[in-house]
Amino acid sequence: MVKALPNGSLKRKMLRELSGMMGQLVAIASVVAIGTMVLIISLSTRLSIAQSQQYFYDQYQFADVFMHVTRAPNDMAMRLQELPGVNQVETRIIASARIQIDDFPEPIQGQFQSVPDFSEPMLNRLYYRYGGPPQAGQIPQVVVTEPFAEAHHLQVGDSIQAILNGRLQRLEISGIALSPEHIYQLEPNSILPDYQRFGVFFMQRSALATVFDLEGAFNQVSVSIQYGADPHDVVSQMNALLERFGSHGAYLREEQASHRFLSEELEQLRILSWVLPTIFLSVAAFLLHVLMGRMMLMQRQTIALLKAFGYSNRQILTHYLSFSLCIVGLGLIVGTLLGYWVAEPLARLYAMYFKFPEFMFGIQIQALGVAMAITALAALAGTFSSVRKALIMSPAEAMRPPAPPSFHHHQSILGPMYQKLTPGTRMIVRTLSRHWFRSVIAIFGIGMSGALLILGGHQFNAVDHMLDHQYRGVFRMDLDVQFTEARPHRVIHELTSIPGVFFAEGYRQVPVRLHNRHRYERVSLSGLPEQPHLRHVLNQQMKSETLPGDGILLTRYLAESLQLNAGDSVYVETLVGHQRRLELRVAALVDEPIGIGAYMERVALNRTLFEDDVVDGAWLLIDATDPTVYQTLQRLPYIASIGSLLDAESDIRDYIQDTVLSVMMIMFFLAGTMTFAVVYNNARIMFSERERELASMRVLGFTRWEVLWVLVGELAVLIVIAIPLGWIFGAGFSYAMVSALSMDMFRIPWVLDMRLFAMATFGVLFAALLSIALISRRVLNLDMIQALKTE
Repeated sequence: MVKALPNGSLKRKMLRELSGMMGQLVAIASVVAIGTMVLIISLSTRLSIAQSQQYFYDQYQFADVFMHVTRAPNDMAMRLQELPGVNQVETRIIASARIQIDDFPEPIQGQFQSVPDFSEPMLNRLYYRYGGPPQAGQIPQVVVTEPFAEAHHLQVGDSIQAILNGRLQRLEISGIALSPEHIYQLEPNSILPDYQRFGVFFMQRSALATVFDLEGAFNQVSVSIQYGADPHDVVSQMNALLERFGSHGAYLREEQASHRFLSEELEQLRILSWVLPTIFLSVAAFLLHVLMGRMMLMQRQTIALLKAFGYSNRQILTHYLSFSLCIVGLGLIVGTLLGYWVAEPLARLYAMYFKFPEFMFGIQIQALGVAMAITALAALAGTFSSVRKALIMSPAEAMRPPAPPSFHHHQSILGPMYQKLTPGTRMIVRTLSRHWFRSVIAIFGIGMSGALLILGGHQFNAVDHMLDHQYRGVFRMDLDVQFTEARPHRVIHELTSIPGVFFAEGYRQVPVRLHNRHRYERVSLSGLPEQPHLRHVLNQQMKSETLPGDGILLTRYLAESLQLNAGDSVYVETLVGHQRRLELRVAALVDEPIGIGAYMERVALNRTLFEDDVVDGAWLLIDATDPTVYQTLQRLPYIASIGSLLDAESDIRDYIQDTVLSVMMIMFFLAGTMTFAVVYNNARIMFSERERELASMRVLGFTRWEVLWVLVGELAVLIVIAIPLGWIFGAGFSYAMVSALSMDMFRIPWVLDMRLFAMATFGVLFAALLSIALISRRVLNLDMIQALKTE
């Protein structure tokens, strides 16, 4: 037996091949780097937020169950403590008030929460960034949440004014803090935080009880449950115990507003951390498969010689796998470094909305391990099948050139047109038809790159469409005014009489729990006029629905989560006042991209609740140039808050821009880079395998431009076919993405237009022109003697 050559020879061979194929290797490594970068960004951001959240919850005792009541005596806390499964009980007082701050003329809504007079709360403890708990004194003290303090540049020792239970009081700030139940600080019935117009304040329980006449009582309770206890049993027992005290219904942590929105954001990041990297790394595996397949074809004789010299199949397989791992290893290193470089500022951007005592960002070993495993898998997937085909051949068979593809007359396909083609064009037709499978793979790869451009660009257009739908089609008002309590409908006439108010429309909002078998959702049931003018309810055809007097309208997303359709019955459990359980017919489904809700005709809703014709708030159409409107509204004692729709739209645009679109902008840029890498890699491989053929054409008298046309024409045909395929893939990817990212806060619609397809087409064509420019230099400067040398 012939003695095997040392492994060092294979290493030198690998280094020569790596240096000789630098352009292709950089192209493939860049795709791997992109996939790794997206994986590191999304996974590290998600893990950092999740770890920061869990640390805050654990260290500051975030409760498991929450419940609001109208008024319950303090001795009920002992009864709650005795319930099976209950670990700790914390009763509190929660009330709303209007805040006045110098140099900020707009109305501010405050939520006041009590803290024990002489101790820390057992549950939902505060993290004090500055200062400390409120103390008793001549001027009542409060602790304010950090986001609100930052928005108004408040410091410890500053004073604010609040209208507490109708009385104006001066309050001194004793501390600035964060709370685990206000990581995402939301005003009730809002979906986005507004730190300038809503704040949370913590006040001594005795002082707050005195102001709101709740001495010896509470109106909110938080509970932690014992390990292993069934939380749903605890909820049922709490509801039964406190029902007679005006219970609003107990709910679990999963339904708590801050936790729910944070969980949905983490779920979005989880989806992005797997879907996008999978697409990018699948393309990388595809490129490696194409590269290694053609490399095996060109190195058949080399592999035969290696086997003849005694190299085992394992050694040869290891050699080519090492070649692939070098490529993906380069991409892994670059992608990891870029990923962590981009991930930290992106995570800090999320931290602007989710407030933690400590944001735990760092090198996530889990993210790095996942990136290494997935990229290695991509290398193996792209290499093993190609190398295996070459290894199963005997040396004698491998020494022979590959069998030529089947031949057939192309004139029968193209007819007389075939004879009119130039010789170079005929060569293109023959190559594409004889190597049809290779052509299909190339078309698929180019189409995928175009699809990613559509996927990245789709989000920008869809967000504009979503916000236009909500703030131009659904909302037609300028201001949303909420009252301190339900008032007779005649208050609408009083609001209409204010100078600068053109039109006012009252509404009713009742917190309810909707049931369909084992599924349920806590939502606000809105009572609107039969034909609303300032707040439309639109169906799928973008037509305004009439509010039914004997049924209920549900947003489509809510109906799908409850598995309901139009015509079905849904059980409605009211959570305020005299709690009732009603069975209502779902009259129709409406399409609203922001929030979830249920709607009913206002008079019918009040009649169902056995109440007079009352409203909880009003929508106003005003003269935006008249500054006295705000001033007049703020002087009305029954107005709790005033919300501007213009400000709300601006806030949600900023939020989506900072979160979803930031990720998509990065992905769009990376998709463009990958498009060039895919097209260039295909062009480079085509040149490598046809270099001898192109040199032969030059020897036979073809001009440089005729030779170049053979290469460029083949690539052009592939691109022309791949572009519409990319449109189809891109539309499918976009639909899957918006479906996966739908959540309670907002649902980005699936909106496609010609500009999106034109942009993707331009991106692919630009990448093709750039690739052709790079390849043309090699073709025009082809060394015929070197290319025609026998191996």
